[in-house]
Amino acid sequence: MGTKNRSRAMVSLKWIAILCFISFFLGALFTNRIWAAPRSDHRILEIRRNVGDSAASSFDDCDTNKKLIRDEEVIKEFSKAHEAIQTLDSSVTKLRLELPSNKKSRKIGHFENSTTISENNVTRKRAFMVIGINTAFSSRRRRDSVRETWMPRGKSLVQLEKEKGIVVRFMIGHSATSNSILDRAIDSEEAQHHDFLRLKHVEGYHELSAKTKSFFAAAVERWDAEFYVKVDDDVHVNLGTLAATLARHRSKHGVYIGCMKSGPVLYQKNVKYHEPEHWKFGEEGNKYFRHATGQIYAISKDLANYISVNQKILHKYANEDVSLGAWFIGLDVEHVDDRNMCCGTSPECEWKAKAGNVCVASFDWSCSGICKSVERIKAVHAKCGEDAAILRNALV
Repeated sequence: MGTKNRSRAMVSLKWIAILCFISFFLGALFTNRIWAAPRSDHRILEIRRNVGDSAASSFDDCDTNKKLIRDEEVIKEFSKAHEAIQTLDSSVTKLRLELPSNKKSRKIGHFENSTTISENNVTRKRAFMVIGINTAFSSRRRRDSVRETWMPRGKSLVQLEKEKGIVVRFMIGHSATSNSILDRAIDSEEAQHHDFLRLKHVEGYHELSAKTKSFFAAAVERWDAEFYVKVDDDVHVNLGTLAATLARHRSKHGVYIGCMKSGPVLYQKNVKYHEPEHWKFGEEGNKYFRHATGQIYAISKDLANYISVNQKILHKYANEDVSLGAWFIGLDVEHVDDRNMCCGTSPECEWKAKAGNVCVASFDWSCSGICKSVERIKAVHAKCGEDAAILRNALV
């Protein structure tokens, strides 16, 4: 009995040790599994988080790329629009030079047989501009030098009037003696060239203001033009450039175009351009109001009509250019100061011509015209004259 009891106790202790070892092994194994799972889940979470971050980053990159693409597209569209605007602006500028107003372009021959009837039932020829070249009885050689340079002659003069509506005439009045030799000489010259406009005016150097009024009155009576131009016979003119310059203002009213100045009022006697009525301009040393220099200027139709209607009451000052400026005081007139209408002769006008900025008119300030114009105007024309195509292609 005692032996059996001891063997049972030994067996029990043996199985207890085995069971303990198995329990320890199972416990360790079970514990490893329990702790491994959270680490695995944590890793999965980290992976998911990294994937999410990558995806978010990708989406952000996508959005950024899309935004950049949209910005680039907007910039491209803006550039295209800018280029289109520039092209349109160039086209408009070109059209303004050719068709400056909203009026329809006039075709070749538009002015031929084109007339208007005034309120007094007087028929007048339509024209774009009428140019009166101020001349004197003694200036035959000057007139011939103008005909040989910038003024068309014969059929070319008639064609210019019919096709472009540009009328060019030497303007001159009469001598104090009726049917004098001076008048007959002009009549003979007119029969040869057909380029005179005879005025109801008695010629005289100190009567230039009165002659200017007579010219505008006679021109308005005969032609219904958009512009009327006065120029001296010792000035070089580029007709095509003049037409293009005036055409830019054809839609306006009350336009007075020339080289504006405001010189001193010369109160001293026995000096050139002395102003007998200097006291009307204030204290000694005062300057005239702004007015165009007398060598060349242009006025719009309404201003020419104003002078024609009111010629009897318009005051005449000693100097013609001052008188014209005075007639417009108090009127709603736009003074256009265009320095291309008073270029100096070569080299100034020559440099401008080579640069593509052809002058409207050229003369020497020191002589109030081209010095020794009969001898020099051909050289001025050769160096400063416009290409014939400018006048030929002028759309007026």
